[in-house]
Amino acid sequence: MGEAQKGLLSVIEKLKGSTEQEVRIVLLGLDNAGKTTLLKSLASEDVNTITPTQGFNIKSVASHGMKLNVWDIGGQRKIRPFWKKYLENTDLLIYVIDSADKKRFEETGLELSELIDEENLKGVPVLIFANKQDLATASPASEVAEGLNLHTYRDREWQIQACSAVSGEGVQDGMNWICNNIVNKKK
Repeated sequence: MGEAQKGLLSVIEKLKGSTEQEVRIVLLGLDNAGKTTLLKSLASEDVNTITPTQGFNIKSVASHGMKLNVWDIGGQRKIRPFWKKYLENTDLLIYVIDSADKKRFEETGLELSELIDEENLKGVPVLIFANKQDLATASPASEVAEGLNLHTYRDREWQIQACSAVSGEGVQDGMNWICNNIVNKKK
């Protein structure tokens, strides 16, 4: 069983006993950041054949009276204006960044900043996955956090987590953060 699969299972295990709890998670980031790979990894699906998301993917995982609804919305420039239509009733925003694509750090930072200012995301916790850490050119999560000025986000809980969606490394740590800091507060 891969690390990402264990991560999702550990979240579900910690939530045993909750009654019909639903968590709405919106998964966003620029195109080619690794959002769909991350989602497929969490759903224990093959990550070797990923195509760009044209619109959105939804994965729901139900277990022990708990339902995680993850909305993976495409990150192409032409789709981004529609992101805000998916934000209502969001419990958590997961924002995925390609840590190896330094040329797009400014662009991804602007998109994240605009999302943080959205009324429907007011106070909503944010988990930022600094993805593609398996690549030699990846910036460390601390550098990504500094470049995004995450320290200025004082109206919500946030976490940046280094990961590789392909190998699953770091994904469980992010899922544990969701469980420990977000899901338990909904109970």
